[in-house]
Amino acid sequence: MFPSSREEVVFPLRTREIWTYGGGGWDVCWVVYGGGHSGVSASCESQEKVERLKSDLPLLSARNAELMRQIGDIKGRLRLAEQGKGHAQNQYSVLSEPHKAGPFSTVKGLRTNPTVLPDGSVNPRLAKLFEEVAIEKELIVALANSKVKEMLEVWFMSIKRVGIPNYLVVALDDEIVDFCKKNDVSVYQRDPNRGIDEVGKSGGNHAVSGLKFRILREFLQLGYSVLLSDVDIVYLQNPFDHLYRDSDIESMSDGHNNMTAYGYNDVFDEPSMGWARYAHTMWIWVYNSGFFYIRPTLPSIELLDRVADRLARENAWDQAFFNEVLFFLLRPGYDGLYAARRTMDMYQFMNRKVLFKTVRKDANLSKLKPVIVHVNYHPDKLPRMKAVMEFYVNGKKDALQPFPDDSL
Repeated sequence: MFPSSREEVVFPLRTREIWTYGGGGWDVCWVVYGGGHSGVSASCESQEKVERLKSDLPLLSARNAELMRQIGDIKGRLRLAEQGKGHAQNQYSVLSEPHKAGPFSTVKGLRTNPTVLPDGSVNPRLAKLFEEVAIEKELIVALANSKVKEMLEVWFMSIKRVGIPNYLVVALDDEIVDFCKKNDVSVYQRDPNRGIDEVGKSGGNHAVSGLKFRILREFLQLGYSVLLSDVDIVYLQNPFDHLYRDSDIESMSDGHNNMTAYGYNDVFDEPSMGWARYAHTMWIWVYNSGFFYIRPTLPSIELLDRVADRLARENAWDQAFFNEVLFFLLRPGYDGLYAARRTMDMYQFMNRKVLFKTVRKDANLSKLKPVIVHVNYHPDKLPRMKAVMEFYVNGKKDALQPFPDDSL
């Protein structure tokens, strides 16, 4: 007579053991330990269970990949918090809740708008490309046609030298597509669009610059933050390490000192007014529409729509419209834009005027290493870009000296 095929045995260090009887004798099949922990004996593992586990591997791998992605997002948020720039991540839960005002000097208004829900149906091909190129839902984007091919090469070579992987060229003609592919540069060419293609292939700097407001809309709808860059820019550090990310728009300024870049109180004098002759006015130099960081928020998309609409109806400079939409106040007959703005550090995100009129002539300031140098203000862009590389990268101290302050 054979013994029972299943029997429980109690040991001091184990709550109980469940034994089974096989052809070769008794085996421990399941052990239940104190505290509710349990384990199964290898000898009782069936081939069927092994096969089932193997079939679960693809699903587990997919879950693991998703967890790794979430870990990456969490690391990014922690990095922002460590830098003291996590304002955008912390405020969403309180946007719609009423609050009591805190003690004097402790109250701070919310300025960071929540991002839109990503809509991959807007452009599935672009969405797939962004998944490959973007890091933490961010990337540098530049528009280029064959007319700026030489500057584009200096642009992406400086990016590669710094080691920035998340950048993309929006090619406006076939020649740029081929050029980027030959140089291992991520490139995207839009589906045919007559209105955009005609300007993109034959337009000059300002005409091409105006296209970005139409093209960028899709990028934001996909849920990505974009660092929009003209190609007349030299990268010397990774700009993503120097952003605050607490506003809809974070832009470099065309200003050349603290007053013009960050704003100042200008006192207007009208002697005929007697005692009331002085009137205080606020002034600021415009943002540069050739280098700005834009988050995927509703105010950001409204900004792009407003500028693109005006450019479609009026023949004017896109940078002028860009700033009018950003800064003009709400007033009777005009519903202004509710967008948060931040001005970039003028010595980190340096325009040409700051460099050539001030920095290169100052022994201390010339030792600073900017994040980028934007060679605006001048038509002789390519030689000045190369000179900036020589000065900051190759250490040639007199590389900037041959160039005049003014535009020729």
